[in-house]
Amino acid sequence: MTLKTLLLSFLTTCTAHSAVAQTLGGVEYSPKATTFHITTSPDVKKVNVLLSDTDSDNSTEQLTKQMKRVGAGKWKLTVKSDLKGKYYLFSVYNSAQPDNTPGIFAKAVGVNGKRGAIVDLRDTDPEGWADDVRPTLNNPCDLVIYEMHHRDFSVDLSSGLKHKGKYLALTEPKAIEHLQRLGVNAVHILPSFDYASVDESKSDVPQYNWGYDPLNYNVPEGSYSTDAATPTTRIREFKQMVQALHRAGIRVILDVVYNHTFDINGSNFQKTYPDYFYRKTAEGKYSDGSGCGNETASEKPLMREFMKESVEYWIKEYHIDGFRFDLMGVHDIETMNEIRAMVDQIDPSIYIYGEGWSAGSCAYPQEKLAMKANTKQLNGIGAFCDDMRDALRGPFSDDHKGGFLIGEPDQEESIKFGIVGAIAHPQIDMTKVNYSREAWTNEPSQMVAYVSCHDDMCLTDRLRATVPYITDDELIRLDLLAQTAVLTSQGVPFILSGEEMLRDKKSVHNSFRSPDSINRLDWNNLKRYPQVFDYYAGLIALRKAHPAFRMGKAEEVRKHLEFVDAPKGVVAFRLKDNAGGDAWRNIYVVLNSQKTPQNVKVAEGSYTKVVANGKVNAEGLGLISGTTLTVAPQSALIVHD
Repeated sequence: MTLKTLLLSFLTTCTAHSAVAQTLGGVEYSPKATTFHITTSPDVKKVNVLLSDTDSDNSTEQLTKQMKRVGAGKWKLTVKSDLKGKYYLFSVYNSAQPDNTPGIFAKAVGVNGKRGAIVDLRDTDPEGWADDVRPTLNNPCDLVIYEMHHRDFSVDLSSGLKHKGKYLALTEPKAIEHLQRLGVNAVHILPSFDYASVDESKSDVPQYNWGYDPLNYNVPEGSYSTDAATPTTRIREFKQMVQALHRAGIRVILDVVYNHTFDINGSNFQKTYPDYFYRKTAEGKYSDGSGCGNETASEKPLMREFMKESVEYWIKEYHIDGFRFDLMGVHDIETMNEIRAMVDQIDPSIYIYGEGWSAGSCAYPQEKLAMKANTKQLNGIGAFCDDMRDALRGPFSDDHKGGFLIGEPDQEESIKFGIVGAIAHPQIDMTKVNYSREAWTNEPSQMVAYVSCHDDMCLTDRLRATVPYITDDELIRLDLLAQTAVLTSQGVPFILSGEEMLRDKKSVHNSFRSPDSINRLDWNNLKRYPQVFDYYAGLIALRKAHPAFRMGKAEEVRKHLEFVDAPKGVVAFRLKDNAGGDAWRNIYVVLNSQKTPQNVKVAEGSYTKVVANGKVNAEGLGLISGTTLTVAPQSALIVHD
C-alpha cells in the first residue's frame, strides 16, 4: 500500500473527530477497560505499551503489553482492568532500538511530560463545570484582548496574589477585579500547553520561558499548577481558571504553537512517525520557517487532522473561547480554513487569529500559506496589523527608530489603514502604507490592532529607546496617544498586560527567557501612575459603549468613517451619521503627535469633549463650538455632537 493510499484510507475510515485523535495516539479510559491507539509509519513492525505504577524512569513495576496491528500503521491495545493512576509509554520500533513516547495526543502526563498518565477526565472537572457558559460575543470587534503570561501577571510580591505565577492566580478576587475594572473581555494567555524548557520537578527554583517550545500539545503546562507531580492537578486548576474568568464575563484565548516543536529528535511526532510531520527542503534538509530549527507540515493529512483535533479538544474539554496561532504564516491556507469550518460547527463566536508571517523561508509555496497578504483567503480568521504598529512606534527591525508617536514623517497613511481595519477604503492611499500595497482583509474583524505585545519591547521601553531623556510626562502622553489609536480603530483591539500600569522590561527586546525581574508586572505602578490605568479603562469603556468604534462590516466602515484634512503629524477622522447605530450622531477623533497644539477644521456645531488632555469622561469634559477643534500637544481629542 502506498503512503497516498494509506492516508486516503485513513481519512475515509475516520468519520468522527474523536476517533481521529485516538487513532493518532491517544488513550480511552473507563473503569472496566482502557484502550490505547497509535498511528505510526507503515514500516513499523512492532509497538508495545509500557505500563508502570510511577512516573519514574527507574520504575521496577513496568509491564509490557504488545499492541495489535489493525491496519497499515495503525495499532490498538485494550487492557480489561481499571488502569486509573497508571503511567504509560508507547514503545515504537522505528528501528532496532524503540522510541518511547506518550504519543502525539496525550491528554495527561507526569512531571515534564515524559510519560502519559491514565486519568478519568471527569475527576478533573471543578464543581459546576458542566454548567460553565462561554461569555456572549456578538461580533469579534466587540472583543478587547489582554495578552498575558502567567508569571508576569502575578509573580511579583506587589501583586498581592496568593498563587503567584499559577493558573489559580486568575481565580483570585483581586486579579478578577483588576481585569473587570480595566474592562477587557478576553484574556489571551501565552502558551499554556506542556512545554519543554522549564523543569517542572524544580518548583522551588525560579524558571522562566514564554513557552513557545511545544512538547505535549494537549496537556496544560505543569509549572503553572500547584502540583506538577499529580497529573490531574494541572488539568483541574486550568479549568478552575477558565471557569472563574467565564463567571467574570471574560473569554479565554489560548496561544497555540503548531508550527514547530521544541526539537526534532526528541519530539513525540518524530518518535511516532519519523520525518512525516516536518517539512524538508528540496535538498532533503529540515526546513526552518519557524526560526526554531524545524517547521511542521500542516498540509499533510495527519498533521492537518492533528491540528483540527487539538483545537476541538481544547474547546470541548477546557471550554477555550479563541485561538491565537503562533507564526500562522507557516501553516497552509487550506488547513486554517478547515479549522475555522470545524470550529464554526461548535460555536462561530470562537475567535481565531494569528501572526500573518513566518520567521524564515518555508518549504511550501508562499501563495498557499496563511500569510497576512493572503488573509482575504482565510474565512473569518484574523491577523495582526504590523502596518499600524510600526507606523505608530517604529519598525520591528530597529528598536531605536521611531514612528508617528515621536514625529517621524509620512506615517499617517499606515495609521489610517489600521483605523479602518485594513479594509479597502477610498480615502486610503495604499502606495503610502508601510508593508501592504492592497487591503488584506475582507472585514475589519480580520484585523488585530496593537502597538505592542510580548514579542518585542513593550511600549514604554520603545519610547525610551527612540526618545533619549524622555520625561515621565511625555512618556505617558505618547503612551496614551498610542493606545487611543488602537482602541478607536475598527477591528479587534489588543493590549499587552501591564501596559495599563506603565510596564517596562528594562529595555529587553526578546525577554522569552529573562528572569522575573525583567518580565514581572510591578503592581505598585498602579499607585505611581493612576492616570494611566484610568485612561485605559475609560477608553475601553468608551469603545464598548459606542458601536461606532466597532463596526463589524466593511461596507459600514466605508459608509460611516471618513478622514478629515489635518496637518502633518496629525490623523483625524469622523464617525458620521450614527455610525453603527450609535447614540452619538457624529464623532470626531483627532490624534496629534506634534509638540504643539494643532487645529482641525470640522463641520460647524456644538461638540462635547469626552477625551482630552489625557483624560476620559463619557459624560463630558466641556463644550466646543464652531468649526475648529484644537488638540493639545502629543494627545488625543474625541468629541461628539
